[in-house]
Amino acid sequence: MTTTTCNYKRVYVWELPVRIFHWITAFSIVILVITGFIIADPPAINANVEATNSYWFGYIRAIHLITAVVLVASSVFRLYWSIVGNQFANWKNFIPYTKKGIQNIIHVLKVDILLMGDRDHDLRNISIGHNYLAAFSYFLMGLLFILQVSTGFALMADTSSWWLPKMFSWVVPLFGGDILVRYIHHFSTWIFMAFAVIHIYLVLFHDYVEARGEASAMISGFKFVRLERFRVIKEKFEEIKGKIVAVESDEEH
Repeated sequence: MTTTTCNYKRVYVWELPVRIFHWITAFSIVILVITGFIIADPPAINANVEATNSYWFGYIRAIHLITAVVLVASSVFRLYWSIVGNQFANWKNFIPYTKKGIQNIIHVLKVDILLMGDRDHDLRNISIGHNYLAAFSYFLMGLLFILQVSTGFALMADTSSWWLPKMFSWVVPLFGGDILVRYIHHFSTWIFMAFAVIHIYLVLFHDYVEARGEASAMISGFKFVRLERFRVIKEKFEEIKGKIVAVESDEEH
């Protein structure tokens, strides 16, 4: 058995705001799923007993609402950080609108999903931040999150005196009643749960196969990048820099 030794460079990838957002999202999803299933299937109703002199179910609803608001606020800040953050946090990474992005998605599907051998190994297909498939899946989950938030607040609009849930009171009539809204909200929860399982599996898979600190990076912010990959980025940067200098030189003349 032979092993290949590679030189790596420690690179600061995930900034602190990105890491904080990640863990707020992770803990929020756990809390929302647990409280959401309790709200959807109240124990008092199943036990066929009257919940007198008790407000614990009200606390469950309050925790569910507060956690949702915290997650929405965190997501809004993450959207802002996608504009002012570093290149790995930029919003452009989440939409594969370039040929390179499409190629990277195909590469990830072949290697990660279909477990095919990476015979045509290309350092350009190794992402330092999110690979394009992961990033695009986060974009899609972001759209689903908007639907989840809209239906969740809509279901609370009639019984809430707060202006935020009432802003979504139009969602229930849009879907023809609260039954369909509840089904959408509940089904979306299962999608988020499935996505979380796949996400954790792929992170551990990459950490095991590539050994680049994929999991620990969301704590420390640092990943290990092969120097060969770093040279590819540097060459690309020098190429872009040369074009900028050439354009500025033409403008001066």
